[in-house]
Amino acid sequence: MTAPTDKRTGQPLGADPVAEATRATEAAVAAFDAAVDTVEFAAVPAAPARTAGRAYTALNAVAALLLILLLAPVMLAVAVAVKLDGGPVFFRQARVGKGGTEFGMLKFRSMVVDAEARLAALAARNQGAGPLFKMCDDPRVTRVGAVLRRYSLDELPQLFNVVAGTMHLVGPRPALRREVDAYCTTARRRLAVKPGLTGLWQVSGRSDLSWAESIRLDAEYVQRWSPLLDLSILARTAGAVTRGGGAY
Repeated sequence: MTAPTDKRTGQPLGADPVAEATRATEAAVAAFDAAVDTVEFAAVPAAPARTAGRAYTALNAVAALLLILLLAPVMLAVAVAVKLDGGPVFFRQARVGKGGTEFGMLKFRSMVVDAEARLAALAARNQGAGPLFKMCDDPRVTRVGAVLRRYSLDELPQLFNVVAGTMHLVGPRPALRREVDAYCTTARRRLAVKPGLTGLWQVSGRSDLSWAESIRLDAEYVQRWSPLLDLSILARTAGAVTRGGGAY
C-alpha cells in the first residue's frame, strides 16, 4: 500500500523535508568519499594487517628504556632549554593509537603555551596535507622549539610512551582524534598497529609528503610489517633526522 503524499510537495505526509534533505546529502557525501578513496588509493592492496605481539611490545619497551638512559644528557639539556624559554617543559596531548584507543602522548613543548587556542585563527594558512595542520613558519613555535622540531628532539619523550606500551619505536604517525574522524577507509588501516616514534613517513620526507603519499606509506608498512622492516626504518631515521628535511 502506497503511503499518502502531500499534493504540493510530493513528500510523504508526516515527513520532514529538512531531515530528508540532510540524509540525502550525507549519503551523497559518503558515496563521494568512497569513490575518491577507491580511485586515489586503488594501488594500495587491501591486505590484512601484520601486527606485532606482546613479546615484541616488551622488546620495544626495553629498547626504549635503554635509549632513555643513553640519551638522558641530551634530554636533560633540552628540558633546561625549554624551561629557560618560558612555560612548562612537557606537552601532553591526546592521540589515537591502535584500534582507535586514545592515550596521552608526551613531547617537549615546542610551541607557546596557548598554541591550541590560536589554531583557529591560523586555519586559513594551513599548509598541511589532508586533515593535518602544518605551517612552515608557524608563529606559535618558540625559538627553542624551532630547533627541536628541525631535528625531532621534541619527540624524544615519546620513548616513555613506548616504555608504557602505548607506542612502538616504529609505526604510523600518532594522530589527533579530529584527524582520525576525517580518515578515509584506507587511512584507517593505520589504526591496525601501534603508532611509532618514527616510521616510513619520517624517513621518506615527513611534512613534505602529500596526504596520499603518507597514507600509502603507512598502508604499506601495515601490510609489510616485520622486525627487519622496523630495523631498516630505525637505521634510516638517524640520517633523516640529521638532514632535518620536511620537519616543521
